[in-house]
Amino acid sequence: MNSLRKTALLATGALTLLLSSFQLRPVRVVDDWQNLFDGKTLTGWKRLGGTAEYQVENGAIVGTSVAGSGNTFLVTDKEYGDFDLELDVKIDDPAGNSGVQTRSHFDAAAQPGKVYGRQVEIDPSARSWSGGVYDEARRQWLYPLDLHPQAKTAFKVGQYNHLQIECLGNELKTWVNGVPVAYVVDPIDPQGFIGLQVHAVTDAAQAGHKVYFKNIRIKTKNLTPSPFPADIYVVNFVPNYLNAYEKQHGWQLLFDGKTSQGWRSAKSPTFPAAGWQIADGMITVLPSEGKEAANGGDIVTKAEYQAFDLSFEFKLTPGANSGVKYFVTLAEKTDGSAIGLEYQVLDDALHPDAKLGRDGDRTLASLYDLKTADKPARFVHPIGEWNVGRVVVYPNNHVEHYLNGAKVLEYERGSPAFRELVAQSKYHVWPNFGEAPAGHLLLQDHGNRVSFRSIKLKQL
Repeated sequence: MNSLRKTALLATGALTLLLSSFQLRPVRVVDDWQNLFDGKTLTGWKRLGGTAEYQVENGAIVGTSVAGSGNTFLVTDKEYGDFDLELDVKIDDPAGNSGVQTRSHFDAAAQPGKVYGRQVEIDPSARSWSGGVYDEARRQWLYPLDLHPQAKTAFKVGQYNHLQIECLGNELKTWVNGVPVAYVVDPIDPQGFIGLQVHAVTDAAQAGHKVYFKNIRIKTKNLTPSPFPADIYVVNFVPNYLNAYEKQHGWQLLFDGKTSQGWRSAKSPTFPAAGWQIADGMITVLPSEGKEAANGGDIVTKAEYQAFDLSFEFKLTPGANSGVKYFVTLAEKTDGSAIGLEYQVLDDALHPDAKLGRDGDRTLASLYDLKTADKPARFVHPIGEWNVGRVVVYPNNHVEHYLNGAKVLEYERGSPAFRELVAQSKYHVWPNFGEAPAGHLLLQDHGNRVSFRSIKLKQL
């Protein structure tokens, strides 16, 4: 080898050695997702609440129903606060039921021996409320899919479905197969365990049905809120508060929780000097022996509205009567309560009005004296607890009443059927009753103590 070639080889080798000493390591992509299930064992999980069986089959956790068992949950050993959770779920019983617990707990004094907390529903039945939110062993339904019926078709029976759950601060959002479903703002339970439900079975013939969970993973770092499309109703349990999404999409508070701003007497331009109390985040009509409009009288919004989505919380005392009226024009100049379409607020068990009218059309959440609310008992919260009422008036005059998320009636304002109802009611004496193009909203003074809060509206 000549000296020139030898020198070149030595130089090349030295350069290679020098470069290798400075070689950069491959860039490591940080993945913040963690598997909650290893695909082989139930390590990190424990069973609570019932006797249903859980085992691993073909890379999935399989829960099998057992006759005589209450609701059973396989829950994480760890508790979680803020997180994104993803998993795939399949259920073999088209009439069955299951769910995924979030930030949940076990064996409190009020729920001895029970798992309780917010559950994301798995519902293959004809009701189709998968992705809705239920408060297990506590408040029951928080977000039934009556509030978002377009999402009912997202879940597919007989196959794996991808479920996404986002819990950030007070906010819970759900998706089924990529479809946005439910949005709940709830100030309780900042952390808790995650659980997989096998529903209770009382009939031996229902035993042996299976629900499958796989690809369960969670992310607890570097979290950012995921966008939701416009016009999805938010169930918001923080009193007198709108979150950023609600503000962005046109919601406004009609009661600020502190003052009478935006409200006045139905009979004068000022707010009543007596008969109404604003305290502790509530606006309350004070009792006056059940006499209609005999104390402070009704109050109305200063503004008038045409088409809108109105939501409000109300709390009754035993035997109480009140109402939320809409399309109130004040043109009738009545001695008692002002005239308008009324969402009835009533203690059905104790107030005699519940037995008057026709076919129960004066009961809670009914269109007073016109159309009866069809409300399952589980959607009526006890006297002394808060209920959520909702009235939606669409630009085409289709109207809906809701109670605690359940749609309880609907009608077409101004239709022949509506006018026939009016003709049979106490309102037949008022020409074109309920058909004004716009009107005030009204909180009724019927002489009983009733409180309101979280009164919010979106114009449509």
